[in-house]
This record gives sequence, C-alpha cells and structure tokens, in this order.
Amino acid sequence: MAAGGGQAIVWRNVVLMGLLHLGAVYALSLVPRAQLLTLLWGSKQASEFGDRLFMLDETAQMSLFPGVAEMLQPAEKGSGPSAMESKAAYFCFLMTALGVTAGAHRLWSHRSYKAKLPLRIFLAVANSMAFQNDIYEWSRDHRVHHKYSETDADPHNARRGFFFSHIGWLFVRKHKDVIEKGRKLDFTDLLDDPVVRFQRKYYKSSVVLMCFVIPTVVPWYLWGESLWNAYFLASILRYTISLNVTWLVNSAAHMYGNRPYDKNINPRQNTFVTLGAIGEGFHNYHHTFPFDYSASELGLKFNPTTWFIDFMFWLGLVTERKQAPKEMIQARKERTGDGSA
Repeated sequence: MAAGGGQAIVWRNVVLMGLLHLGAVYALSLVPRAQLLTLLWGSKQASEFGDRLFMLDETAQMSLFPGVAEMLQPAEKGSGPSAMESKAAYFCFLMTALGVTAGAHRLWSHRSYKAKLPLRIFLAVANSMAFQNDIYEWSRDHRVHHKYSETDADPHNARRGFFFSHIGWLFVRKHKDVIEKGRKLDFTDLLDDPVVRFQRKYYKSSVVLMCFVIPTVVPWYLWGESLWNAYFLASILRYTISLNVTWLVNSAAHMYGNRPYDKNINPRQNTFVTLGAIGEGFHNYHHTFPFDYSASELGLKFNPTTWFIDFMFWLGLVTERKQAPKEMIQARKERTGDGSA
C-alpha cells in the first residue's frame, strides 16, 4: 500500500509510534498532580521551569530526573528548592536533548564548531539516549533537508503539510528524490570521525542501554521506585516528548512565525519551538545562516544549546565556533527580511 505521495507505508513504524504515544498518554496518569506540558513548554526562563518542577510529587521527580534525586530534595523538610537546585534539575533534564541539538545538529550536521574527543564521546552517548537515528543517519538526512529544503528531496518536506513534516514522513518509505539527490552529497567527513563510526556500529545496543535500561533501572535501584513507574515516566514519556519537540522544528517552525532574515523561504522564528527545543526554533535565521554555531542571532535570550557550547569552549573542549558577522546579518535583514526585526 502506498501513501498519497506514492511512497509505501512502513506499517512497523505506524504501529510502534502508535504504541509509544499510547504509552506516553498512560504515563501522564501516573503523575496526576504534575502539569507536565506546562513544565515542558510554558516556562520562558530555566529558573522558572526549575521552580515549577517542585509542583511534582517526590516519586515523579525521581522518575523523571534519574541521577539528581539528592539535588531535587530541599535541605530541610518543608523548605523550598534553591535557585541552584532548580537550575540543576532543569539542566539534567535537558542533557539528552543536547545529544541532538549540540551534537548531531550543530556539530556533525553543520560543522559549526569543533569539539575535542571527550565532548564528542559525551554527545554521542547523549545522542543514543535521544534515539532519533544514529549520528551518521541523522546528519545525512539533515544535510539533505537543507540542500533541498521543501522539495520532494527533503525527507520531511513541509509543503506536504503539518502531519507529514511532523511525523508522517516516518510512516512511509523515503521519496525517490531524497535517495537519488542524497547520493550526490559528500558525507565522508562523518565516517572519518571514529566516534561516529563506533556509535553507528553499536547503535542498537547503545539505544537499549541509554534510552530505556538506565533511565528505568536507576530510579528503581537507587530510590526504590517501582519498575513500572520508572519505565513509563523516565523512558517512555521522556522519549515521546523529546521526539515531538524535535519534530516541531520540522513542522511548526516551517509554518508559523515571522521571517526577519529571509521572507522568501518558509522556515520561521518560532518562540514556542525555541522553548521546547532548547534554542532550535530560530529557524529562519538558521536556514539563512546554517553555518552559525548559535543557530540564532547572538543576543536573543533563550538558547541553552548555545550556552552549553559556550561553556564547553570555556572549558577548552570546543574550538572554532563559526558565527555570522553582524554586518552580514543586518545586510541580509534589509535585503530579504520581512521587516519584523
């Protein structure tokens, strides 16, 4: 059977994604007092997110943030969380996202900065926890997306509608143009990296361990959480949310928002996506200046991925951060922008 674009339906993906999302809906019932969507999408500042985290009951905190239970607990019974504790909890929750945003996206797809071996290993591990294809496949598809954006050669062509660009593209075989034109691009630099090769070779086992086993076992072993709660909250719900946050960059950020840098392309500046995707929603800027490590005009406030890269630079683990000069940005705004900024 083929979908509307003539591409065969991948029923395995349809069934697995359906079950995953049903599991995530069920997981919400395990934390009835938690406003999870508010926690994930509603905060404009990291500290606000951390403060709201403590609306969760103790079990939910431990399940959602394995490894930081001690940081999440007030020093004295009845006392509230300190600002440092709030930010630590928020930072821990974002770690898996960095495997995609700072790793597969800004480092390996765009080569917008260079990372030393310890950081590349960390980002590869975090990328396996994210479980959104291995670094090579993710980066390959993303380069094709930029080269042939919103054509049939774009793996998640937004011109085919919100559903297709969000999740539907995973339910069908790749369009023949994606495969044919993708073969014309050079990806040898990816496999020249031993970290990428190692992760690709052991990807399946690393995903089982990092995305499901460790998030489930740590709360159960260290704090006595039931395996049932730990599995659905720390693995299934976390994984489902992270997938949809990434997909919103492909869908919502290509449809809703302003275009201050280039009004002739569809990618938009989308605040909602920026909040969820830790700085990846400045999409009109990113498609205009894809080489910029910040993926946004510096000075825009909320970009945790950029903060992370800058911190790694301070530690000496990052070098050669590429940036678009201010003069280039301003000239492009005046020439092709929609006048909104």
